[in-house]
Amino acid sequence: MKAEDYANRLESRGVKPTSTRLLVYRALAEHHHALSLRELDDHLDTVDRSTIFRTLTLLLAHHLVHAIEDGTGVAKYEACAGHDECSIDDQHIHFYCRKCQRTFCFHSIHIPSIQLPEGFTMEGVNYLVKGICPYCA
Repeated sequence: MKAEDYANRLESRGVKPTSTRLLVYRALAEHHHALSLRELDDHLDTVDRSTIFRTLTLLLAHHLVHAIEDGTGVAKYEACAGHDECSIDDQHIHFYCRKCQRTFCFHSIHIPSIQLPEGFTMEGVNYLVKGICPYCA
């Protein structure tokens, strides 16, 4: 994806594409695994951690990224694949490696449809598989 495509994606959701927002969004979109705030801070050495956190909060609010709870107590973030917004259909299975502590996204494996009892409204799904990734095996 080109830089202008990232800018257009942010603008289409009502987010002004500042250089910092583009850096954070691009870092998430181009990684093959979900990233924690610390990993983003390490990767984006020109941006301070509090600015990255504020940017993540904004991107979450505008449904450009979603947070993953992998059981470590540390949120990991991933760019949404859909063009409209993060939806239940955008949610997919994640794999947490106990050795390297990375969370991998399996975009091609979708979470099965769940029928909730009447009156319940689903807002998100977290389907996590834990084990050892092929890099650590």
